Amino acid sequence: MRRLRLLFALPLVVLPACASVQAPAPSATESRIEADRLLTDIHVLAADSMEGRRTGTPGSARARAYLVDQFRGAGLTPFGTSYEQAFTFVGRDSAQHNGVNLVGLIPGTEHPERYLVITAHYDHLGIREGEIYNGADDNASGTAALLSIAAYLRENRPRHSVIIAALDAEEMGLQGARSFVASPPIARERILMNINMDMISRNDNDELYAVGSYHYPALVPYVARVASRAPIRLLMGHDRPDLPPGDDWTSASDHGAFHAVGIPFIYFGVEDHPDYHEPTDTVENIQPEFYVRSAETVLDFILEMDGALAGQRPVAPSAASSSNSRRAASLAVLPS
Repeated sequence: MRRLRLLFALPLVVLPACASVQAPAPSATESRIEADRLLTDIHVLAADSMEGRRTGTPGSARARAYLVDQFRGAGLTPFGTSYEQAFTFVGRDSAQHNGVNLVGLIPGTEHPERYLVITAHYDHLGIREGEIYNGADDNASGTAALLSIAAYLRENRPRHSVIIAALDAEEMGLQGARSFVASPPIARERILMNINMDMISRNDNDELYAVGSYHYPALVPYVARVASRAPIRLLMGHDRPDLPPGDDWTSASDHGAFHAVGIPFIYFGVEDHPDYHEPTDTVENIQPEFYVRSAETVLDFILEMDGALAGQRPVAPSAASSSNSRRAASLAVLPS
């Protein structure tokens, strides 16, 4: 994730389709996320042996091999013969780079022809001046949660098909996400929405943001419903174009590539912390209890949307969002 540090906290008020909604105090609910698995995966992905998982490095290849093993162990179905989807791109240095997305499928039981795409980027910054940037929160946290969510959904099949995508080269300009939406493994019009995770393992105020409802107001009641029962404080906001620089997270991570082509999204993430993009972003600095509850909240939202996305009414972008003429019509549907 690349974003400026926040200048101030947004007001926690309820406004139609845009501002922050504060959940009640966290409740003691039984998690469907296996905590041991989640914490094991984040420790592995953020280990020194992964060398910061920079795109195109041996550390990235080691992380990818681990993820492939986890995809296979979870019983995800590859598209074709491999989970790996290679792509090339020109970086900011004007050189050509190679990236690899990992993509697996969980077929739906009722609407297998319609898809939710769940994403998290697995790359980070690598080694700089001899120091490993482990990227525990950014974004081993989202990637490990992706694995735990995949394991749950494989055993508790969703109504719609779910694509699990560990994306590469986010730190180099959302390149893995851009490649995915440019050449998706299924027809793009069959994608109902994207749910993206980037930095979800720590927050001193027990707060997690669900970003995107300003652009897709029909999603507000579903986020609010999950917030009302979440074991953390789930807030809406950080998605208005009139916010100060760095406070609008609409394109701050891979969900931005989906939004750019008109695919509705909700992005889950926390506000920046002192270890963001520093070598101190290590597993020792995550907050395990918050992390498990955060992953559970994301899973709850996925299940909420899997149930809701069975109607006929389009999830149209807001007037401000739809003013971008390059953006395709929204593809998801919600009940009337």
